[in-house]
Amino acid sequence: MDHKPPTAVIASAHQNRQLPLEDSADFADADRGFIGALTPCVVTAADGRVVWDNDKYAFITGDAPPSVHPSLWRQCTLTAKHGLYEVVPGIYQVRGLDLSNISFVEGDTGLIVIDPLVSTEVAAAALQLYRTHRGDRPVVAVIYTHSHVDHFGGVLGVTSQAAVDAGTVAVIAPEGFTEHAVQENVYAGPAMTRRATYMYGSMLEVGPLGHVGCGLGQATSTGEIALIVPTVDITRTGETHTIDGVEIEFQMAPGTEAPAEMHFYFPRYRALCMAENATHNLHNLLTLRGALVRDPHAWSRYLTEAIDSFTDRTDVVFASHHWPTWGRDRIVEFLSLQRDLYAYLHDQTLRMLNQGHTGAEIAESMQMPPALDKAWHTHGYYGSVSHNVKAVYQRYMGWFDGNPARLWAHPPEALGARYVDALGGIDRVVDLARQAFDDGDYRWAATLLDHAVFADSDHAGARSLLADTLEQLAYGAENATWRNFFLSGATELRDGNFGTAAQTSAPTLLAQLTPEQIFDGLAISVNGPRAWDLDIALDVTLGEPAANYRLALRNGVLVHRRVPADPATAGVTITLSNAFRLVQLGAGDFTSPGFEVSGDQEALQRFLGVLDRPDPSFNIVTP
Repeated sequence: MDHKPPTAVIASAHQNRQLPLEDSADFADADRGFIGALTPCVVTAADGRVVWDNDKYAFITGDAPPSVHPSLWRQCTLTAKHGLYEVVPGIYQVRGLDLSNISFVEGDTGLIVIDPLVSTEVAAAALQLYRTHRGDRPVVAVIYTHSHVDHFGGVLGVTSQAAVDAGTVAVIAPEGFTEHAVQENVYAGPAMTRRATYMYGSMLEVGPLGHVGCGLGQATSTGEIALIVPTVDITRTGETHTIDGVEIEFQMAPGTEAPAEMHFYFPRYRALCMAENATHNLHNLLTLRGALVRDPHAWSRYLTEAIDSFTDRTDVVFASHHWPTWGRDRIVEFLSLQRDLYAYLHDQTLRMLNQGHTGAEIAESMQMPPALDKAWHTHGYYGSVSHNVKAVYQRYMGWFDGNPARLWAHPPEALGARYVDALGGIDRVVDLARQAFDDGDYRWAATLLDHAVFADSDHAGARSLLADTLEQLAYGAENATWRNFFLSGATELRDGNFGTAAQTSAPTLLAQLTPEQIFDGLAISVNGPRAWDLDIALDVTLGEPAANYRLALRNGVLVHRRVPADPATAGVTITLSNAFRLVQLGAGDFTSPGFEVSGDQEALQRFLGVLDRPDPSFNIVTP
């Protein structure tokens, strides 16, 4: 992509920012306990494909260039650090081998692994780095802190399904983990993954004018994703388990950063793991890739509970991202500010919405307390005050701001054409946007040009200037995911749609779907208008012992229920050896072993014919 340099407006804004850059405590903490690094810090798959390359971020050093917000540059300098680190004697972390951290806790004879990264290859590399410096301890347990893929996807890099089945390795997770881990990749997974390509900047060039990181870490690895189902579900706060002589005390924290999440404490090591609920940035209440809105009120309460329950007996707190914090007073301050961060956003948004302000108005006027502004770990490198406030508003009030003039607005393409016509044609709109761009009013320029591109996506002047505008907004953003979104939009405007960088529908994930979840996935895929006139009944029998489900397609709605088999009333009877064969059936594959069908074959074809496939390359920045 032909990058443009930052304008004088952006460069001047960066020069005039008042930031406590002399505060180097985070750098001391991020370097503390360093043991050794993977050199080169590049991981490949079996076929030679590079799935992780941290060395390409070596340019992130020294003072920030004018194309990167100096606060974001500082954060990426920290997150680009990589290697094996001692948290305390007996607990070790590998950082900088994925978006997340992997932690190793030494037991009496073996090793407890916490959060085995996104993919098999990087998890295996991290375990080998640990063993190079600490010895070849066997893995005896794996703990998933929560249900996001960067905390379980690399499990096959540290253990095997056979070892778990044999009972030599326990897999521990919060209650509801498996349901949430797989469900997110089914219902809205394709759309989330496409938008995640923007959010993580997966298709961007790496460099000062492009991708510099994600705030939470540098990037996500791109290797094999897998899942081993937990053998131990943690169901209540205060529950304790002893693994290889190491006692672990658990605290449930559902509905916070993930639907299923937990914290836990190691008395032997006086160490507290906070999962992803207290990291060195403001996290998301609603991610830009899309998700259910998280509950900041519950989040803050669980942080208070952790402070009250653990800090009097804790010497170090560590998490699934970033670096640890040592010392009781610093730990209390860190966790308290993190708690206040989410509580303040929640409470003040509610206060202002009850005064009649809309989400956008609250986001624009929200001011954070001086103590929260001053602390580096409360800055919006991953989440932001702006989009988190709008998330709180959405959680309580929905998308509608109450103004009836906005209740039935035109969609973007129709709206763009009308705006362009009202302003005197597309060339006039581009002229107005050029003036706004030259004045440094990039937000207004982006609004004008968004209408222009949605009125005429082939207008070269509108596309080019919108790309330039988004680029400048990226250079000015402290938030890494905003930067990545802006730069991804600019890239697609200049070079065309780059599609989706990766898929999370790994076979081991799909194999954990319940039949009901798979049927729900099929129902979501039904093209309603094409199916209006169909009336089809199918009986699906799964596995041993056999379980039978009746699928009824009528009025464009697929309804499923578990019932006794009744071939007399089913147009089609299908027998499958397991639920994964049902996934293959939905994809149109009914020739594989383990699949039998009887009855009206044409009815089955009509059913399959109204199932739409997700579009992994739908447009975002153009109509």
